[in-house]
Amino acid sequence: MVQIDEVLLRGRAEHNDRCLANLKEISLHQQNIESINRALTRMCPELEILYLQHNLISKIENLRRLRDLDYLNMALNNVTEITGLERNEKLRKLDLTVNFIDLEGLLTIERLRVNHQLEELYMVGNPCAEFQGYRLYVIGSLPQLTRLDGNQITASERIQANQQLPEIRARLVVAAKERVRAKGGDPTLVGAELVPDQEVNSDGEEELYGWSAEIRTADYKRDEKKKQKEKEEEEEEKKE
Repeated sequence: MVQIDEVLLRGRAEHNDRCLANLKEISLHQQNIESINRALTRMCPELEILYLQHNLISKIENLRRLRDLDYLNMALNNVTEITGLERNEKLRKLDLTVNFIDLEGLLTIERLRVNHQLEELYMVGNPCAEFQGYRLYVIGSLPQLTRLDGNQITASERIQANQQLPEIRARLVVAAKERVRAKGGDPTLVGAELVPDQEVNSDGEEELYGWSAEIRTADYKRDEKKKQKEKEEEEEEKKE
């Protein structure tokens, strides 16, 4: 797996003469990155726009030093919950399109209440978006938003969300507990406003769902082994 290091960062900072200290924007998409390490924020503390889409990242972490972060794109990753953005006070736009945020993960959007400047949130393509009441729940939980999944939030939606939020959240908690139980997790951990991380029991053999973050990562590793084998075979043929 690719690690975020100085070589990678300088290679993606050509537009800034490879200087990292004052870099405002960087694109690290489609790099097969599996985690966000501290090298990113240590070397690029002034980032305002960060593109991390189409990687294999399972957790939003190690971004607290980016106090000027305005836009974070984490689309097409393996994220299952929202964490680690409490210190990013200037965050205005967050893209989590097509990740693996399920019902229990949907509850963790409440952690974004402290991000008072957050205006745009994208969650389309996540399992949680199929929940009946998803849009009103998000609007009611995050009153600072102006757009959700690319659509402007209307005044009537805000009124409706405020009126129905307690009932929708109660239904969501019940549904989330059932979903966690089906996955082999502990449903008693679901319900608090800040949901703890869920641990899912799995023997690694049975697939509870046809598509998951684990399957996406396994597919990548399998493809990498296949490419490596093909490369070795080509080299052997050249020798002959």
